[in-house]
Amino acid sequence: MGAGHDHGHAHGAVANRRRLAIAFGITATVLVVQAVGAVVTGSLALLVDTGHMLTDVGGLALSLVAATLAMRPPTSRRTWGFARAEVLSAAVQAGILLAIGVLALVEGARRLLDPPEVEGGSLLVFGILGLVANVIAIGVLVSARDANLNLRAAFLEVVNDALGSVAVIVSAIVIATTGFVAADALAAMLVACLIIPRAFVLLRASSRILLEETPEAIDLDAVRDHILGLDHVAAVHDLHASQIATGLPVLTAHVVVDDGCFRDGHGAAILAEVQSCIADHFDVEHSTIQVEPASHREPEHHA
Repeated sequence: MGAGHDHGHAHGAVANRRRLAIAFGITATVLVVQAVGAVVTGSLALLVDTGHMLTDVGGLALSLVAATLAMRPPTSRRTWGFARAEVLSAAVQAGILLAIGVLALVEGARRLLDPPEVEGGSLLVFGILGLVANVIAIGVLVSARDANLNLRAAFLEVVNDALGSVAVIVSAIVIATTGFVAADALAAMLVACLIIPRAFVLLRASSRILLEETPEAIDLDAVRDHILGLDHVAAVHDLHASQIATGLPVLTAHVVVDDGCFRDGHGAAILAEVQSCIADHFDVEHSTIQVEPASHREPEHHA
């Protein structure tokens, strides 16, 4: 049963890596096209979208590397393997997206005061090309977007870039029909406003894991109450929960039991009962429990 689970997980990881590779190829191709378009049209919105797509290409490459590393087996030096590579990848991508968003707001505000000439017709063509490519990439990634933070970051970047392409198209139509060139800067600032909140949410999610905060799905007070409710358990201390990567929570605790449990051999049964309780009620398969006699009253001291 465990081998079947591992085989299924490996197959899913390979499929996710393939999706990332396809999305990377599409996005890298369109990056070159949009870079040429930004030079030809002089559009800030297209330049911002191209800069965003550049981060997409870098982010997708990072995601691809992280997905490949995460498939490596654990070793005695890296006991969890590279499982946390997907979290690091998501954090880096979120930070880059935030920087791009802030820079776009600043440059957009500057161009509102002094809007340059923008070629609306050419801008429309490049905007449509970008949107079509992004829609294809979204279709490739959509089914795996909740698999882990790495894929969530990749999907978010492609979606944001699609929104940027829509903004470019709208600004191109406005410029071509009305001559209102400031629409380009407004479109760039709109894209930035769409990028920043989503990037912040992703950065917060990855930071929670890197800082080893208690996962949102685990209520430590409830865990403590469940363990204390078991027979022969007198106390619980040094209770910690964190998350190695998406879908991989871990929990540790010191469980104090009656001294008699160590004389009658009941300690092993309590250990199994505690771990079963944690797995069944809180869906935590990786738990490390230290069972102590009540006479052992000196918990670990922490700085």
